[in-house]
Amino acid sequence: MIIDFAKIEEITYTALKGGEGTVKSRTFADDNNRIILGRLAPGSSIGLHRHEDSSEMIAIVKGRGKVLFAGEYEPVKEGDVHYCPQGFEHSLINDGADELVYFAMVPRHC
Repeated sequence: MIIDFAKIEEITYTALKGGEGTVKSRTFADDNNRIILGRLAPGSSIGLHRHEDSSEMIAIVKGRGKVLFAGEYEPVKEGDVHYCPQGFEHSLINDGADELVYFAMVPRHC
């Protein structure tokens, strides 16, 4: 299966999950998974949130930023993958001067 994100409508969110600024995303979803191509504007963030029934992997495609995970900030850059296991909380922050582009994979754990 090929997912063509260019054919998926891009939605702009303000203060996503209590974060700051704007996030633009294109999302593919089925009953068990979400795959997101996201763009986080400079100075923007996805707020701290917990994955109760899922985990999340975030692959950084372009840009730099940081994640807040297990109470600590960790820098991320192009080529890095951040993993948030089920039951943990995290936040993605673009503290760079350029847009942060990422793929997020969110499988549900039933």
